[in-house]
Amino acid sequence: MVDYVFERHLSGGIHIAANKDASTATPIRRGLIPTRLILPVRQHRGAPAEPIVRVGERVLRGQMIARPGAPPSAAVHASTSGTVRSLEERAVLAGDGVQTSLCVVIETDGRDERAPPEPWPGERTARLERVRTGGIVGLGGAVFPTAEKLGASAPCKTLIVNGAECEPYISCDDLLMREHAADVVAGALLMTELLAVPLCIIAIERDKQRAIEAIEEATRAVEDPRLKLAEVPIIYPAGGERQLVELLSGEEVPSGRYPSEIGYVCQNVGTAVALRRLARDGEPLISRIVTVTGAGIKTPQNVETLLGTPIRELVAFCGGYNEGVIRLIGGGSMMGHALPDDDLPIGKASNCVIAATAAEVRIDAAEWPCIRCGDCAMVCPPRLLPQELLVASNERDFDALHALGLQDCIECGCCDVACPSHISLTERFRLAKRARTQRDRDAGQTTESGQRLERREKRPEAERGRAATLVDRLKGEA
Repeated sequence: MVDYVFERHLSGGIHIAANKDASTATPIRRGLIPTRLILPVRQHRGAPAEPIVRVGERVLRGQMIARPGAPPSAAVHASTSGTVRSLEERAVLAGDGVQTSLCVVIETDGRDERAPPEPWPGERTARLERVRTGGIVGLGGAVFPTAEKLGASAPCKTLIVNGAECEPYISCDDLLMREHAADVVAGALLMTELLAVPLCIIAIERDKQRAIEAIEEATRAVEDPRLKLAEVPIIYPAGGERQLVELLSGEEVPSGRYPSEIGYVCQNVGTAVALRRLARDGEPLISRIVTVTGAGIKTPQNVETLLGTPIRELVAFCGGYNEGVIRLIGGGSMMGHALPDDDLPIGKASNCVIAATAAEVRIDAAEWPCIRCGDCAMVCPPRLLPQELLVASNERDFDALHALGLQDCIECGCCDVACPSHISLTERFRLAKRARTQRDRDAGQTTESGQRLERREKRPEAERGRAATLVDRLKGEA
């Protein structure tokens, strides 16, 4: 049975239509081998991977094509067999929006030949390195390298395996838990062992009854007392890392700190399955489940998709587009990003693709002045004051933004939904974060330039001093 049923409500959050029925009506579909793969070397937080293949080289399924950079980082592998056609800069969808990354472009050969798998080592340090070279990252959207989280030096009291999946439209984790519950549980126990943690909680929103039943059966089969199942309320964004920690433990993650610093590590159910496959089959992270949905898709469904697959080919695999598509979104309807075209590839952060029609997105960009109603503050999960952040964002007052906690904004979009003036608050805050990052980068460069100038100005004096010392020494020798 379910070990914990939580009635505790989050601070803030909203109830919103799930829009998941269309994509959960059929099982996960497999079998798509695209004509080409576009594999960014940066599909994770941290340093990009470093390409180790050449143009013209033939590669195999699961072969490393880019080794991890300086930690935190993770490797990148060929998702199927083929020939490297180019290494080039391309637009890609990362965890925080569309960016440019160096990509390895592979022309596939349809043979899907596999590289020899590497065995799972026995010692903990070696296992963590295998997770790193296996390219495993968080598949809930943050794509932080898993080896770094599991290898953290701070003691962990609870591992939370996140199956809440609260964002509208996205159903990849739901289907994964229904169909691969035993792998979710096995992967969760692998993480539990690597962390040496006494408690592992698999958390699922209570509207996912088929997933709950499947995970419940799988946990009973292993009979491990460390493993517990929790049913959490249906509210967005209950699946956010900080929100889930607060919901399950009653503890709030302090501003500027990570859950691991207070004893909690969160991992996605997809990450658990990827780790299980790596340990059991020697298969690195080369595919993920992607929800392809929206009224603009002929056959909405979940597809196990090879990383690097162009979105255009994935949509065609789902029957193609219906008429009336006005926006393509990477991610869910709340935290997703508008895509410029469908030539972008599926990456490790790509959990959902929405082809939206006019009935599904806001097309009227008209905004009215803020009326100071406070509705945005009422729904803000991190307990911020969005109306004050808006003023500071418009004025580019970075000191005020910091004091108001901009760094704690999770960009969930709750304030946008609640705002009666239809102000795009979340986008303002995203832009403000980028502007502040750029300011800090510029300030760092200015400081470095000043230090170089100071060293250059002091160089003649130092050289004169060395010359005088040399003359004195020579006189003494004479």
